[in-house]
Amino acid sequence: MSLPRTLAVLSVLALAAPAPAQPGVWGDRGWATAPGGYASSARAASPSREGKVQVARFVTEDPALAAALGKGTVSVVEAAATSPVDAREMATFQAAVIDALAGAGYQTATPDGAHVAEVRVLHSIAEPQEAPRKPVSGEMAVGVSNRGSMMGLGINIDLTKPKGALVSTRLEARIKDRASGAVLWEGRADILTRQGDARWNDQKIADRLAAALFEGFPAAGA
Repeated sequence: MSLPRTLAVLSVLALAAPAPAQPGVWGDRGWATAPGGYASSARAASPSREGKVQVARFVTEDPALAAALGKGTVSVVEAAATSPVDAREMATFQAAVIDALAGAGYQTATPDGAHVAEVRVLHSIAEPQEAPRKPVSGEMAVGVSNRGSMMGLGINIDLTKPKGALVSTRLEARIKDRASGAVLWEGRADILTRQGDARWNDQKIADRLAAALFEGFPAAGA
């Protein structure tokens, strides 16, 4: 985004009778539910994080259960008591998770898999939208010297649009054993994107988060 440019500076010299010299005049939520799918955050996010993904993963300490991850069948479902999100958006994220799990070795074409992957999508506002700018602004300066008086007028024209809100999107997934209900694996991935940025639609965000979340699956760690 370019800085406002000074497009014109007009200077007028009004000759007058000599006068005495005078001086010139020249501002961790985890699985908690966010009402409406959105929540405000008091923490300002660094613009340098825009488009980058942060990941955290956890694996069961039971060796036998951990060994079963990535094998056999899995069903991907929306997590219970999730924050309401658009049905199309949820379907997009679930499809991205299915692709990632299939790539990790699971058989995903079954509604009653031995494992169940619960998926949740959350949004929060990391930075509010910038306030509207004044398209035209300027200031006048007047000075008096021993040769007369001077007036300067600076006009700034700023046609840049204010930045949209910086939105945090979080993809959470939890894999359970269907028979026992034991949690085998869970993780979350977060990304910051600018609202209204054509580079980031639901599909691109879902693919980026799912790929990052299940990279090296079922390994733990950030």
